[in-house]
Amino acid sequence: MISIMSDSLLTGLAPVIDPATRILILGSFPGAASLAAGQYYAHPRNQFWKLVGALVGEDLYSLPYAERLPRLLAHRFGLWDVLAACERAGSLDAAIRKPAANDFARLRLLCPALETVGFNGRTSGKFAPQFAAHGYRTVVLPSSSPANAAMSFDGKLQYWRQLMENGQEPASRPRSVLRLDQGADA
Repeated sequence: MISIMSDSLLTGLAPVIDPATRILILGSFPGAASLAAGQYYAHPRNQFWKLVGALVGEDLYSLPYAERLPRLLAHRFGLWDVLAACERAGSLDAAIRKPAANDFARLRLLCPALETVGFNGRTSGKFAPQFAAHGYRTVVLPSSSPANAAMSFDGKLQYWRQLMENGQEPASRPRSVLRLDQGADA
């Protein structure tokens, strides 16, 4: 007898945001390496930390993960995913089944300075119209994933520069990391 097991429900990572966050980057859902490590963009070939580092003029990729998050917030960037949970075998967005979106209703309260929402890839970019309807500037970006090998780093960076207001980094200041638990009430 052959037993077919469905993939178990996977839960995403908590947001990395604070009240001064001006630019929020939303991925689709963490890949297998990120879920295993409990870290955003943990796959060594994912270009996320290099791309954002190039935007803010700081080598975030070389820092230990625990140091990346406060530096990201210091540059007034936040990080989250559009999906809170899903079923998926592997790391490809095409394999996502039974997606459950994150609850973004509290975003305006938690991040009153938020102006721009960037979407790391087309899958998360499907949510751009919803954020635009709430008055946020939206930018759909080429994915930083190693699966998006068709575009060079420099090519991706040209698009990612659209996140910056007038090509300038948002005012930077030291921040502590605010990580919300999924489902916690504010």
